[in-house]
Amino acid sequence: MWRSRSNSNLLIHNPPSNFPFSSFKDIQNLCSDDIIPHAHPYPHARPSRSPSPSPNPNPNPSVFHRIRLANSVVRAFSNHPSEPDPLPVPRPVPEPVFPAKSDASPAISENPVKQPETKITIPGAEKRVVVYLTSLRVVRSTFEDCRAVQSILRGFRVTVDERDLSMDSSFLGELDRILGQYERTRITLPRVFIGGRYIGGADEVIMLHETGELKKIVQGLPAAKPGVCEVCGGYRFILCDECDGSHKCFMEGGGFRSCTSCNENGLIRCPSCASEPLQV
Repeated sequence: MWRSRSNSNLLIHNPPSNFPFSSFKDIQNLCSDDIIPHAHPYPHARPSRSPSPSPNPNPNPSVFHRIRLANSVVRAFSNHPSEPDPLPVPRPVPEPVFPAKSDASPAISENPVKQPETKITIPGAEKRVVVYLTSLRVVRSTFEDCRAVQSILRGFRVTVDERDLSMDSSFLGELDRILGQYERTRITLPRVFIGGRYIGGADEVIMLHETGELKKIVQGLPAAKPGVCEVCGGYRFILCDECDGSHKCFMEGGGFRSCTSCNENGLIRCPSCASEPLQV
């Protein structure tokens, strides 16, 4: 007898419907080529003992197999060395054409004559060393440069005319008249003149001292007096006798007036150790 037919719970695979969009056509073609095994319509039926059919010798490759094959092809082409670009052919450079020299034109020498450097000098200071410096510690680097130059020059035991701008502001105007026409920038300290000739700042003095050239320059200058001045104690300034250092004098019928004998600090040059004024 035939077994009664029962309702099966198997899902029947329906072929993929046509996609409404053109961008999905490739996916539809790939899915249609795959081999989709169908389930047996009667799962409870006993399998027959007939020999199984021979497999398809040329089965259609799956989607993953195609992707793997495409990746291997792309990798093989990427590893293949490309041929180098041919070297560009150099273009011939035309030779420069110079105009013919005329007899009327003057001859130009190949080595131009160098202009002589302008020398800065101080008239009346041929027998001494003049140094413009400051004793204020407002700017540390400037103060240290002034102390270094002062120590180097004092070591040669020659006459040094130290002009401290912090003690008398008239030295600044004097230095500006000497260097103002040559240096358009701001004047820095210290400034050294040896034998009336301008040497430079701290860097130039230190370099000449290290190379031994500074000793040769100061040779022949008069030696300094031993010891310290008893009048000013080596400061080269003393208090004014007229105003007692206040820079103010009382005038009958006019009140207080500025003292004309001293500077703005109420000081005058030491009459014992002060050098002669410069002719600037």
